[in-house]
Amino acid sequence: MRNYELMTVFPVEEDLYKPGIDALHSILADFGVQIKSEEPFGDRDLAYEIKKKTKGRYVLFNIEADPAKMIELDKRFKLITQMLTYLFVRLED
Repeated sequence: MRNYELMTVFPVEEDLYKPGIDALHSILADFGVQIKSEEPFGDRDLAYEIKKKTKGRYVLFNIEADPAKMIELDKRFKLITQMLTYLFVRLED
């Protein structure tokens, strides 16, 4: 298991944010990922338009995951239509 930071960006509209964050938690649980912390960063202007949105709700996760499952996890994240974008960064052990 390795430690990762996961930065996610969701639409600011509550009817899109809530289902998106629920889908994210569900996928992480399906893959046996441990969420060490979840820190909302709030609503911010995006540097460029993503999926016709100019504002996003940022949430930072510190997670512990099996490196062998990261490619499949990435593929599943792409199916979350409510999430604008995301980024995984491996942390030093």
